Amino acid sequence: MHTGFARLSAEQTVEQGLEFLRTNQPEGRIVYFYVVDSENRLRGVVPTRRLLLSPLESLISEIMIPDVVALPGSATVLEACEFFILHRFLAFPVVDEKRRLIGVVDVELYTKELSDLDSNAYKDDLFQLIGVHLTQQQQASPLFAFRKRFPWLITNIAGGILAAFLVGIFEKELDETVALALFIPVVLALSESVSIQSVSLALQALHGERPSWWALAIKLRAEVATGLLLGATSALCVAAAAFFWLGHLELMVVLLSGIAGSVACSAVIGVTMPNLLRLLQRDPRVASGPVALAAADMVTLLLYFNLARWIL
Repeated sequence: MHTGFARLSAEQTVEQGLEFLRTNQPEGRIVYFYVVDSENRLRGVVPTRRLLLSPLESLISEIMIPDVVALPGSATVLEACEFFILHRFLAFPVVDEKRRLIGVVDVELYTKELSDLDSNAYKDDLFQLIGVHLTQQQQASPLFAFRKRFPWLITNIAGGILAAFLVGIFEKELDETVALALFIPVVLALSESVSIQSVSLALQALHGERPSWWALAIKLRAEVATGLLLGATSALCVAAAAFFWLGHLELMVVLLSGIAGSVACSAVIGVTMPNLLRLLQRDPRVASGPVALAAADMVTLLLYFNLARWIL
């Protein structure tokens, strides 16, 4: 917001107001003249035409427009841009909790935000899904790039070691049904793909809205349905191929239920992670991808092998 703006007193006459503006010229561009009382509380707004053409003896309070659309001081840039779209004014006053005038935001902010929404912003989001900041890597030395990228690989290393440990726990099931191991890559690949799809869509949605717990609950319900549809369709394809290849009915059931369940869970993990991080006042772009992938792997393996233990 700009703090150098045109301010008039409700008790002044038009003549006094014009003289005040001549002797106390505001630093910034003048769009509207905002009217305040003795305690600096916003009372109204005077368009330039009214101020220049009204009789000099008229009170500012008589020519002002009392109903002013104002932005709270706690508003975000996104919310300010929404105000420009909804109300189509050239500027908005910014007020504190007691409606005291503290600044002004003009349409320049909105046009600047539009110009910043270029392809690099979206490419940067996609790079950060795997723990890489695009602008940093474009200017990075090998050592700097290593220091920035390796910490997020630790998430993958830890997830991979834990996945190996989980597979070891179910060694008996693998010994009895070797075909289980054949389908581990496709089961993991499906859950990881759906998880990263959900993360990407959630990050893009966060560009246009402010998250809330209620909104997250609605998204989760929709994502569960989408995940079940994706999982069921993928599971039918893989299970049918497994049955025609190996003729193993119980394995087909494991694949059907395991893929459907793990894909649905991965979709929920993918949409939850960015929204949860944003709700906790953390940047969701860098952490969401690696953490969501590791979590999806763990859930998938546990579900797949426990179903195998129960059914086979």
